[in-house]
This record gives sequence, structure tokens and C-alpha cells, in this order.
Amino acid sequence: MHVKTVAWAPNGALRIIDQTRLPAEECYLDIDTFEGVIEAIRTLRVRGAPAIGVAAAMGLAASLRRWVKLPRERFLSAALSAADAIGAARPTAANLSWAMERMRKVARGTTGDAAAVFEALLQEAQAIWREDQAMCRAMGEAGQAVLAVGRGAAGAVGKRKSAARVVNVLTHCNTGALATGGMGTALAVVYVAVERGAKVHVWVDETRPLLQGSRLTAWELKKAGIPHTVQPDGAAASLMQRGKVDVVLVGADRVAKNGDTANKIGTYPLALAAKQHGVPLYVVAPSSSFDPKCKSGAAIPIEQRAAGEVSLTGSPAFNPAFDVTPAALISGWVTERGVLRPPFKA
Repeated sequence: MHVKTVAWAPNGALRIIDQTRLPAEECYLDIDTFEGVIEAIRTLRVRGAPAIGVAAAMGLAASLRRWVKLPRERFLSAALSAADAIGAARPTAANLSWAMERMRKVARGTTGDAAAVFEALLQEAQAIWREDQAMCRAMGEAGQAVLAVGRGAAGAVGKRKSAARVVNVLTHCNTGALATGGMGTALAVVYVAVERGAKVHVWVDETRPLLQGSRLTAWELKKAGIPHTVQPDGAAASLMQRGKVDVVLVGADRVAKNGDTANKIGTYPLALAAKQHGVPLYVVAPSSSFDPKCKSGAAIPIEQRAAGEVSLTGSPAFNPAFDVTPAALISGWVTERGVLRPPFKA
């Protein structure tokens, strides 16, 4: 994909694309305080579990630059407190706590003065970003086998020359470059397939209530020149019933040890429909989204969003940002290490 969701600004600040302004305006923000990082995460200026983790690490490092002349212990205390505050910005995505734990570990384990600790944290943030880019590419490569086993899609991908048959992929929420530090998770599979000459059409769930599909995924696919169609979330089952979907690819905010997966609200009914119609559904997520300490989906914290996002009359609202899809409804988990199935090992 041809957009950088996160980057370093020339002055060392974290630079993000403000996703709340898309698709009408491509606007970038420079952030150099941990309060600004928290605000960006909570307001969904940056979103997508991998992107949140990368932005959190880079934003933490950027926010600490102004404190490098403090005594070591004061700097270390400020760094750990900032990491804790950023880590609490959103509860469901495993990548956020994973990234902050990596940063805390580096801060505690680095000897020397504040400047030395800061430099180590800066390098760790850069490593997290670089690793995410590599994982995105690896997931895209690993996912080619998933497209090939989609319903009626055998042999449609993995060839350098253009394939005769179009593979129809259905996605939910945004799982492309906007959701990661690289080329994406589920959409990375599509991007790599197109690179290899496959013909792919993407059915894009609009993804209520904040329209991450129709605002963000469609924007990405349009920029990439990939054929796609936006439809209401409620139309997905009808598409499957009519044989219009070969495979469903979704991302993940947290995967429990038994395979239960938290993803954008609406994924669970999508998985039920896919099971009913014999359409394989795969979760595409990096290892940083797996939480071995979480035994099942029942233990995954689900973020509740503001009522105003769905209630136009001031009526009470039930507005969870995510739901949990049981492992039994998932065909497999595409990671940078290949296609996995539970129980997952460390």
C-alpha cells in the first residue's frame, strides 16, 4: 500500500495520518507528548491493533525527548508512568500492552544516564515499527495459501501471470496499511496476490457505526487500483448465500490461547454466516496480537464506545467496539509464521 500510517517527523515527533479525516482529507499530525498519543489512540486518529502498538511505542519515545536532561531515576519514572498511561488508552487490542511492555523492559534494563535510556527506547520503537513492516509482508505471503483454498478458488493465486478466475474476498473493518505500520494484515494477503498477477475483487463491509470499511478500506483499495464493492454489513450473508464470496479475511485485536478472537463488532455474525454457507473465514494477525495469558474469549476486555456514535435521539445505547468470535467458527489464523491452529504455543 502507498500510504504511511506512522512515521517520524523531521523534528523527531511521531507523525500519523489522521484517520478521522479520511476519505475527505489526507491530513497528517505530528505528536510529541504522551498526552497527544493517548488522545490520538482514544479518538481513533490512529487505529488498528498493530498500528496502535507501533504508534504507541514511537509516540512514547518522541514524548520523552524533552526529558533527556533529567536525572536517570526521574527520567525512568516519567518514562514508566507515560508507558502505563498510553497502555491504558484502549483495553482490547493486545498489541498496545505488548508494545508498552517491551518499552518498559528496555527502560528498566538499560544502564547509563537518561540520554542512554532514551536512545535505547528510540531504537526499540524503531525495531517495533520495522518488525511490524516485516510481519505484514510475511502475512501477505503466507496468506496466498488461504486464498488458494477459498471456495472454488483453487489455483487462482500464486502465479506470476494473470489468473483467469477472479477471487472474491470479503473483509470487515480496515485491515490494510492504515491499520498497521506496514502493508496490512488481511489486506496484505490481497495486495500480495495482486502483485503476483492474481485477479481479486474485494467485498467491503461498510463496518458500522464508524464506517472503517467504506471510509478507510475503500479509500485504500481505490488508491491501489484494486476492484472492490462496498456493501452494508447486513448484506454479507446474502452475498454468501448467492455464492459471491470465496473467502472471508478479517483481522484481530486479540487472540486468546484457545483461538477465540476479538475483532471489530460485527465479525461474530459474519463468522456465523460464513459457517452456514460453507465459506472459509480466516483471521490474519501478527504474533503480537496473540495473548497466551488469556485462556479464552471470555477473558478479553471489550471496549464500550460512546452512545452518541450510534444513538441519534439521545436514547440509551449498547455500543461495544468489538465482539468475540469462537475458535470453532474460524478456519485458521494467518500469521507471519504461517497458518496456525490452536492451542497456540508460546
